[in-house]
Amino acid sequence: MSSRYRIRDAKVSVGCPLPSSSGSGEEWKSFQFHFHDFANLTTTKKLFIASPEFSCNGHQWQLHIYSGGNHAAEGEGNVSAFLHHLSEEAITTSYEVKLIDKFGEPKEAIFRSTKTEFAANKSRGWPDFISRSFILDESQNILDDNGTLTFVVSIEEEPTTAFVPQNSFVKVMGGMFNDQNNADVCFEVSSAGEKNGKKKKSKSFVPFYGHRFILEKCAPMLAAICGSNNDSGGKVIASVNDVKPDIFHHLLFYVYGGSIPEEELKTHAKGIIDAADKYSIVNLKLEAEAAYVQSADISLDNAMDNLLYADSRNCALLKEAVMNFLAENHYAAAARISFSDFPTHVVKDLLIAVGRNSKKDAGGTEVDELTTLSVSSLRRKLDKMGLEVDGSREAMIESFKSHS
Repeated sequence: MSSRYRIRDAKVSVGCPLPSSSGSGEEWKSFQFHFHDFANLTTTKKLFIASPEFSCNGHQWQLHIYSGGNHAAEGEGNVSAFLHHLSEEAITTSYEVKLIDKFGEPKEAIFRSTKTEFAANKSRGWPDFISRSFILDESQNILDDNGTLTFVVSIEEEPTTAFVPQNSFVKVMGGMFNDQNNADVCFEVSSAGEKNGKKKKSKSFVPFYGHRFILEKCAPMLAAICGSNNDSGGKVIASVNDVKPDIFHHLLFYVYGGSIPEEELKTHAKGIIDAADKYSIVNLKLEAEAAYVQSADISLDNAMDNLLYADSRNCALLKEAVMNFLAENHYAAAARISFSDFPTHVVKDLLIAVGRNSKKDAGGTEVDELTTLSVSSLRRKLDKMGLEVDGSREAMIESFKSHS
């Protein structure tokens, strides 16, 4: 059995900020532990310092710090950190242990384990949590002026409030997506196939089923291509030849209240933007545009292509991102980019980006506050007013002024 000694003056603070890596639907409780005079703590292997006991989810816990590493530590001079479960009843939970510097900022050592089972008197953690030399390095600012080392333990809390299910509308709508049995519309989305084993394209289609009354309310442009009602009582057939089946799946799924995974948005951003723009599924277009801006690496080689694409699809956020890039790299852009195709009507957007990027003031010129706002800020303002948010910067400003 490992030897141990207790640090008597350890301080515990309850209710620290939630760990940045926690999901939006999770509740976490955090505990902060201060291990004083760390430099002089024993470096004998297998000896640990135990924090005071603390309670979470009705169970008792301790944080064990091996300043010389435990028996499983592979690296010499590594510090081990383990969460120790003291209660008799087993529990499964997610937890995180991290090191913060003297300014309260997390350092490189942030470790998380999800849905881990703890038996009675069981420890879980990391033998090679962090290098002792890294902690003692003064340039890292980890130890405070008194040589104190601070750990934060965060444990996912079990909900204590009464469970109330969410409104079932979204689930009901989602269940109607592509439901062939009660649909009155069928979209035949064309796809390219192979014929006789050769790479020869043949026309085929993938069917998607919908409901006219939902489309009329949520996607009028899609409803419009369905024509009038079918008097025979059968499904109305609508052909779609300009959208790939996988993109149309995302489009229709979104209309029925579905959410597109972030990775799918990034991977198929332009395809989704094109389809959502054509059929006026505005919110999906803006989601895909934001995902594209977040993932795209705008460079001198592709800045003009991105600008022309943003202009053709009226993607104000992407246009702003390109303009900011050009403003920040104006000398290199002037030397390497051909501006022969530069749309003259976006010159004002470029000047605004240059002005926002410049450290100089307006030189006494009176500037409209709306002009300096980012695209996202303008969209938020318009959305709060219940106004359309898909438009150019100038159109959004005019809409805001006309309704103020």
